[in-house]
Amino acid sequence: MSRPISYANQSSDSVGVAGVMTAFGRALRSQFHPRMLFAMLLPFFIILGAATLLLVFAMGPLAQYLDRLISESTVITDVNEWLISIGLFSLVALKAWLIPLSTLVILLPLSGILGLAVAAVCVMPMVLTHLSRRDYPDVTMMGQNSFVVSLWNAIWVSVLFAAGWLLTLPFWLVPPLGFVVSIFWWTFAFSRMMRVDAIVEHATAEERRLLIRRNNMGFWVIGLVCALLNLLPPAWIVLPVFSGLVFTHFGLESLRRLRQEQTTIDA
Repeated sequence: MSRPISYANQSSDSVGVAGVMTAFGRALRSQFHPRMLFAMLLPFFIILGAATLLLVFAMGPLAQYLDRLISESTVITDVNEWLISIGLFSLVALKAWLIPLSTLVILLPLSGILGLAVAAVCVMPMVLTHLSRRDYPDVTMMGQNSFVVSLWNAIWVSVLFAAGWLLTLPFWLVPPLGFVVSIFWWTFAFSRMMRVDAIVEHATAEERRLLIRRNNMGFWVIGLVCALLNLLPPAWIVLPVFSGLVFTHFGLESLRRLRQEQTTIDA
């Protein structure tokens, strides 16, 4: 059994922008491996199935609720009068297309976060096994309780994403802010969920904390790029797995360097 490694005097240097670019390049190469192409199927069908169920069973009741909300809410009435007074538009007059659009804005991201969570918990072990054998055979697996850590991380990130998404829906009334909110929450989801799963099987708890602290900006940049790609519907097919590949390449390369640095210090 590998002995514990102390990182008490470890530096705080991150992999940097070059590491992020390298991770994307390696992930693009890895994505075309037959095993990784096959891995895309599970989260894709989860997203497709969840979206279908939500649209079939939840779209009608949600549309009725939004119709009542627009018609009866004093807050909506005040906002509607303010929009008319400044010469923009009337929410009541736009109900015919505003309600269906609002239901899609609510339901589709919920199916998307479910697919990402499934990819994090169920597909990432396949990604880690594949990359460990091909690209990082020298990075020893020292993680403990990886499934529990991954599951708990996926749950709290998904719940916070869903709650935050719903609470910030009013920003969609101002189109630029709607896109900003969307990019923020998907950046949060990708970075917070995938950064843990990328290293949970290989890194100890101490190593995870150090890697996340020293490479926090890199993880957020990767999350931002994935969130921007998420604006393109065709990318939904590949993003759950491709994002996992990027985060794993970035995380395991960071872990490799961390351990190499510690070996140099010990020597």
